[in-house]
Amino acid sequence: MTRRALVFAAGRGERMRPLTERTPKPLLMAGGRRLIEWHLEKLAAAGFDEVVINTAHLADQFPATLGDGTRWGLRLVYSHEGEEPLETGGGMLHALDHFGDQPFAVVNGDVWSDFDFARLPAEPTGLAHLVLVDNPLQHPQGDFHLDTHGRIHAEGEPRLTYAGIGVYRPALLAGWQDDLAAAGHAWNGTTPPRFALVHLLRAAMRRGEVSGLHHRGRWTDVGTPERLAELDAALR
Repeated sequence: MTRRALVFAAGRGERMRPLTERTPKPLLMAGGRRLIEWHLEKLAAAGFDEVVINTAHLADQFPATLGDGTRWGLRLVYSHEGEEPLETGGGMLHALDHFGDQPFAVVNGDVWSDFDFARLPAEPTGLAHLVLVDNPLQHPQGDFHLDTHGRIHAEGEPRLTYAGIGVYRPALLAGWQDDLAAAGHAWNGTTPPRFALVHLLRAAMRRGEVSGLHHRGRWTDVGTPERLAELDAALR
């Protein structure tokens, strides 16, 4: 079975300015590699075959820099969203045709972690399986609660932070308009649709359809030039 992954790489990286005015955040360097290259190496090592990269901001730089993926033993496909990013939910919906009805891994292009992608299940028990980490200083409130049975809930304590890594079934997006409306974020008719994935995840959590694990290793959200410099120093 072909294993596929989606790397979110379309954002403008506003908090990373001025670095992202000329370079997309996933293409910034840390430890001698571009942030996205760390992911591509690890995905290839874990047995993935094809990686879809969604693009918007400075989109032309991705194929020019990464090519077709041959150097990692991968097939790279680019899902271009236009000049304006479609957010995580809209970006996933826009790329969905590349995955058919098969589950696919997802990783945010602007995080770094020592997480082994081989730990991701090929077939999640529900609609999604998320990797959670300890809450970083910049996000002490966390995102979700992981119970002792491996289920993730939108409410409850203690809370952990979503690492931007997971496995999703395309069926998560089957009722996206209803889930958005229930969350008070009804689709406004923009085409292609632009919305955040978290609203669909919270709806699936209420139905008991999201599982996960707690990664206790290294992880950082490379959200500012200072955190990028810290990561670069730590990896050298």
